[in-house]
Amino acid sequence: MLNFMRCNLKRKPPFRLRKQGFECFPTSKKSTYNIFCYFASNFRGLTPIFAPNFETGMALRSVKSLLVVMFSVLSMLFITTLHAQNEPEKAATQTEQAGKEKEEGSFDPAELIMEHILDAHEFHFFTIGETDIVIPLPVIVYSKERGVAVFSYGNLHHGAIYNGYKSEEGKIVAVDEAGKVAETVSLYDFSLTRNVVQMMLALVLLSVIMINVANKYKKGGARTAPSGFQNAIEPVITFVRDDVAKPNLGSAYEKYMPYLLTVFFFILINNLIGLIPGTANVTGNIAFTVVLGVISFIVILFSTNRHFWAHIFNPPVPGFVKPILVPVEFLGIFTKPFALIVRLFANMVAGHIIITCFVMLIFIFGAMSQTAGWGFAPVSIAFTVFIYFIEILVAFIQAFIFTNLTAVFIGQSREGAHEEAHH
Repeated sequence: MLNFMRCNLKRKPPFRLRKQGFECFPTSKKSTYNIFCYFASNFRGLTPIFAPNFETGMALRSVKSLLVVMFSVLSMLFITTLHAQNEPEKAATQTEQAGKEKEEGSFDPAELIMEHILDAHEFHFFTIGETDIVIPLPVIVYSKERGVAVFSYGNLHHGAIYNGYKSEEGKIVAVDEAGKVAETVSLYDFSLTRNVVQMMLALVLLSVIMINVANKYKKGGARTAPSGFQNAIEPVITFVRDDVAKPNLGSAYEKYMPYLLTVFFFILINNLIGLIPGTANVTGNIAFTVVLGVISFIVILFSTNRHFWAHIFNPPVPGFVKPILVPVEFLGIFTKPFALIVRLFANMVAGHIIITCFVMLIFIFGAMSQTAGWGFAPVSIAFTVFIYFIEILVAFIQAFIFTNLTAVFIGQSREGAHEEAHH
């Protein structure tokens, strides 16, 4: 067979093949040519016979291709129309199924994360079976139509209605006899939420700690060595005085030390308490940081002098630059407290979200497969513990940054051209 395929041809290929670029190379010394030369030289002459049939076949293929394209276009139009007609029914079915799943208590990570971050009317620690381990807080509401109402939030669990009130997504609303929301009742909510209660606890704890430390100094004096909890507080006070107040405020540091120490310890205590499971993330609440930022803003404004305002509205720059620089400097007055507000809020919220997400991954994998849930649990717990210890460090860092920036802004408001020239 191999000898046949080699085609022991003793003649050379026709001239027309060599002219078209077909060259036959001998495979042995006996001038044997390959099989390509054999078929090219013997079947080249049959081209005129197959040409008409080839053209007819190409025409038939073109017609078939055109029919396929037309059929495909019509099929796509039909499917699109059918899909558009069925889309509302499908959407309604999916919405109904989602509602049923939600009613059945399906696992919703986003809802649990937001529940952990946002404020609430109770301290929820954990759930055992169908029993929630919670501490309900008092609800205090007032309306012109119904007056003042005070009761425990525990009366509103699981959608219950109590004295004409119920809870909808954590918000207290007034309802009528049919159980529907009474739009005509203007309700004012003065309830003690977990953020408010935890701030009160932080204030009490801060007052107790500082009063005890102050009493020890009064009894023993400065010459007596610190003892007990005084050993932990004294280095922090010294750090705030030497590394925050003095470098930024100079000789006036004693005037601002009470405020700086109060801000530092108040933020630190709330940060640390917020890391306890079931407690509130107070410093991750924008209302809390806004109040702290506004108080710092007021302190900064009352610390200004005429040189500060002269630098804002009449900066020492060429006249053509002042129309651009004055608005920028004026906005800078408000961007300073805004930076304090957003920085503390964003950092504390981000840390709690990360910790919660790592915990939720166990249940997400467990919903897909129980084996995957148990397998990923050690990894998730390891990352959660790691981030948790980082958050302890962040609690101190954020308290220091807020206090240090407040001291920096107060120092900038006190500086003037004459003071800078004097220094």
